[in-house]
This record gives sequence, structure tokens and C-alpha cells, in this order.
Amino acid sequence: MQNIPSQAAQVLITVIPIVGITLGSVVVFFFLLWRHKQIVMMIEKGMRPERSFDLRTFSLIAGLVTFAVGLVLSVFFLAAPATSPYSLLGGLIPFAIGLSLLAFYILNQNEPRR
Repeated sequence: MQNIPSQAAQVLITVIPIVGITLGSVVVFFFLLWRHKQIVMMIEKGMRPERSFDLRTFSLIAGLVTFAVGLVLSVFFLAAPATSPYSLLGGLIPFAIGLSLLAFYILNQNEPRR
């Protein structure tokens, strides 16, 4: 006997990601629409919308995370023999991300708050 999945299972496996992406897109669209309407109403009432995005902090965390992941991948591929299992990356990449987030926390404590 062969292990062939049924037609219904194949359809479900195909439809679930499509529905998930579509519903996620709808949620993001309505969030952006309602946020835009909120900002327009604040401007009409004379209130100034506050900017909550800190480019300096975002640049620091993005740089630390990408540097740590790139460093781990580079060291792994340079040091690992060609026959080594790549499943080790499943632990090294989250390790590098966690390490860079901890470094971000330590570096961000020294900055003065606005």
C-alpha cells in the first residue's frame, strides 16, 4: 500500500494558508484604515498626533539582531564540515537573536529617556 493523502487533505493543506494570509491581510488593512481615520480626526480637532516610532532604537535593535544572526551563520558555515547536520542552526539562530536582544536591553538602559 502507498501512503497517498486523500484529496480532502490535499485541499485543506492548500486552502488553510490562503485563508490565513487573506484574513491577516484584511485585519492589517482595517487596522491601517482605522488608524488613518483616527489621525485625521485628531488633526481636525487641533490635536497633534504623537510619533511613537523611534528610529534610533529600531536601528540599534535591527543592527544587533542581523549582526548576531549573520555572525553565527558565518562561523557555522566556515567551521562545520560538509557532512555536518544543519539542524544545529535551529538552536544557534534563536540563540543569536536572544543574545542580541539581551545586548540591546543592556545598551538601551544607558540611554537617557525622553
